[in-house]
Amino acid sequence: MRRAEQPSRRIVLAAAVAAVTVGAGPAAADPEAPVTTDTADPARALPARTVDNRAWVSYGDWCGGTAKGTRAVAGERPGLVIAKPAGTADYTDPHTGTTAAWEYGTWTSPVHRLAVPATEAIVSWNAHTPAGTWIQVEIKGTYSDGTSTPWYVMARWAAGDQDIRRTSVDDQSDGKSTVWTDTLAVDGAAAGLRLTSYRLRLTLHRKPGTKATPTVWRLGAMGSDVPDRFTVPASAPGLAKELAVPRYSQEIHKGQYPEYDNGGEAWCSPTSSQMIIEYWGGRLTDGQLAWVDPAYADPQVCHAARFTYDYQYAGCGNWPFNAAYAATFKDLQGVVTRLGSLTELETLIAAGIPAITSQSFLKEELTGAGYGTAGHLMTVIGFTAGGDVIANDPYSASNEAVRRVYRRREWENIWLRTKRYNASGKVVSGTGGVCYLYFPARPSAAQRKALAAVGVRV
Repeated sequence: MRRAEQPSRRIVLAAAVAAVTVGAGPAAADPEAPVTTDTADPARALPARTVDNRAWVSYGDWCGGTAKGTRAVAGERPGLVIAKPAGTADYTDPHTGTTAAWEYGTWTSPVHRLAVPATEAIVSWNAHTPAGTWIQVEIKGTYSDGTSTPWYVMARWAAGDQDIRRTSVDDQSDGKSTVWTDTLAVDGAAAGLRLTSYRLRLTLHRKPGTKATPTVWRLGAMGSDVPDRFTVPASAPGLAKELAVPRYSQEIHKGQYPEYDNGGEAWCSPTSSQMIIEYWGGRLTDGQLAWVDPAYADPQVCHAARFTYDYQYAGCGNWPFNAAYAATFKDLQGVVTRLGSLTELETLIAAGIPAITSQSFLKEELTGAGYGTAGHLMTVIGFTAGGDVIANDPYSASNEAVRRVYRRREWENIWLRTKRYNASGKVVSGTGGVCYLYFPARPSAAQRKALAAVGVRV
């Protein structure tokens, strides 16, 4: 969402004062699932990185976890489904007040030991949730002092909004870490506390007595320990290329559907998501768009806002919700990660993969933007011959004005830093290179190589 220089509704996340190396502690026992250890992550061979990605995507991955009422399915896109339900439980939707019974099954991942002991973790998933189904996604971490977090709920999610309201969950903390909407952050990071390992747990739900089931194709988490910094090292230009990504303005949607975060003024994230979804060929049918007022241009942007909306956060800027929305389109995957430089972004652009980046800045810090923001998403589509960033910036007056060229050094710094000064001179946080990546379910060899180079498993 693009906001003037005001506090963002995303709670400011504490970053580490400095990156330190902490030995991995033992995983605490959990009576709900046997503790098995994951050793299949290629990122473990990259100890110099500040980011650790792990994803469960293959049939072998899904067979390797602990299943209760779920089973792995093979095929071109392996996944996890409900088998014989493990039980039935009531869920009261806090946003509608409705209580209903749901059959459920669970799957718990092996323990993943982080190659980068982390100050933050963000979970992503890709799933199909037909009518009458939904999923819950949780994480349980182990600290560097040997203790463990509780099971934190990172999402209660469905692609639609008729059965439940998709939601993050507030007020989750154990005194050492806290869930801020979509991010698990270590509270004592400045003192050296880190997450050294984690497990993920899925709970798949369906209406009792039906055969419907969610299918989860991808589940993973990005752990990171980005050094605290106001300024990042400059990278040398290495690519001149521009991708033909559709251009959509959030601003032409001002006042439309204010129930979704006050309308288009705050829709930078879903607008950016829709641009890349359509770049990859994702299209909405007339039937899917029938609910949108026919007087509105680009109804697909309204649709993206509605179906990325987080009813607890009261906004469309939940990072994993956007990635999950992208993956509801045929043959697309979506993840949330962090990149470490524009060089990594050039690697992706060279392979034909655009990226959605999150940044915040004062008006004078980004020449040509014409605004300042406490948090904004843009779509990076290429680089000029001089190395400057070509971005589809949805905070533009029209679709035609969306394409912008921003100075490389300015743009790199506002994206990658973890600390900045706001308009009042107060020190506030930066996102440290957060981005969404959407790419084919069956990427080309070049795309696989590029994604692997930035630590993303496919």
